[in-house]
Amino acid sequence: MKHFVILGGGYGGVTVANHLFKGHIPSDVQVTLVDRMPFQSMKTEYYALAAGTSSDFELRVPFPEHEGLQIKYGEVSGVDLEKRQVIFAAADPLPYDQLVIALGCTDRFHGIPGAQEVSSTIQTFAATRETYRRVNDLKPYGNVHIVGGGLSGVEVAAEIRESRPDLNITILDRGPRVLSAFPETLSKYVSKWFHDHGVDTRSHISITSLEPGIIHNGSEEILSDVTIWTAGIQPVELVQKLNVAKDPSGRVLLNEYHQIPEHPEVFVCGDCASLPFAPSAQAAESQGEQIAHVALAQWRGETPKLGAIKLKGTLGSLGKKAGFGLMGKRYVTGRVPRILKSGVLWKSKRHLG
Repeated sequence: MKHFVILGGGYGGVTVANHLFKGHIPSDVQVTLVDRMPFQSMKTEYYALAAGTSSDFELRVPFPEHEGLQIKYGEVSGVDLEKRQVIFAAADPLPYDQLVIALGCTDRFHGIPGAQEVSSTIQTFAATRETYRRVNDLKPYGNVHIVGGGLSGVEVAAEIRESRPDLNITILDRGPRVLSAFPETLSKYVSKWFHDHGVDTRSHISITSLEPGIIHNGSEEILSDVTIWTAGIQPVELVQKLNVAKDPSGRVLLNEYHQIPEHPEVFVCGDCASLPFAPSAQAAESQGEQIAHVALAQWRGETPKLGAIKLKGTLGSLGKKAGFGLMGKRYVTGRVPRILKSGVLWKSKRHLG
C-alpha cells in the first residue's frame, strides 16, 4: 500500500480529504488524516468562544466520513523528510509516500518580553477556552485590552462588548487605525461602531514588554486585567524547524503544485504555505482543493493543470447583528455581511465549503 497522509484536520486538511474522495483513489493508496482531536474546530469563530457567545460544542464539527479514510489521533512532534516519516510525541512513527502538512499557525509574539507568558490567545481550542474563562471571570468594569487591530482583534473586541457590556475594552494597535490592511472607508465604519458601542481604540502603540496586570508602552504603564494577543501569526513550531526554503514570514516556499521543490512528495497547505495573499480559512480550502486535484491527476499518470487561486473576499463580524465585507474593491457594511458570514459558517459546518 502507498500511504497518503494528511497532517491536520482543519480547513485545508479536511478539504484535501473531501476532494480526494470525490475522485477515484487507486486501490493501493491508503489515505490517513492525522489530528490531535476527534473533530474539526471552526477556528474562524474562536472569537465567539472567547467572548462566551458560542459554546465549544457549537464550534466542533465531526470529521467527514468516507469509506477508506483512516483517522489517526496523536500529537505530531516532527517530520523526517529524508526517511519519509511522521514523528509522534507518544507513538511509533507513521511512514508516508505522500504527505500534506496542514497544521495551521501559532501566535507571533515578536520577541516582546512577557507577551507569551502573560497574554491570552485565541489560536487553539484550549487557549481560547482559557481566554473565555479569564474574560468571563472578570468583575464588572474590569479592563480588557486586545493587542492588534486586525480582523481577529476587531471581531473579538466586538463580541466581548456584546457579551459583557460592563467591561472596559480597548484595542491597542501599532498602525494608524484598526483594519489598516482594509480600505480606509471600511476602517472608519468599524471605528464608528466601536465609538458608538463604548470600545476604545488606540493607535501607534509600541508595546515593549508585558507583566501581570501591566502593558508597557515605552514609559507608559497600561493597567490591564486581561490582555488578549491578536498581533500576528506564524507557522507552527514543527514547520519552523523544517530545513527547507521559507519566505520572510517563515512560510514554506512551494512549486506550482504546492509541493516542497526538494521533496515533491510533500505538499504544504494553508497557514504554513507561502501564498500571494494573507492566511485564511478560504485560502486553505482553495489550496486544499488544488492539492487533491494534483494528487488525483498524478495517480492517473496525468500532468496536473491548475489555475490561479481566486478568493471571494473577506467577511468580518461586529457582534451578532452587524458586520463588514470586502469583495475585491467593493465593500459592504451593516447587517447583510453578518448574515452572509452566518451562511458561510453554516456551509462550513456541513463540509460544503
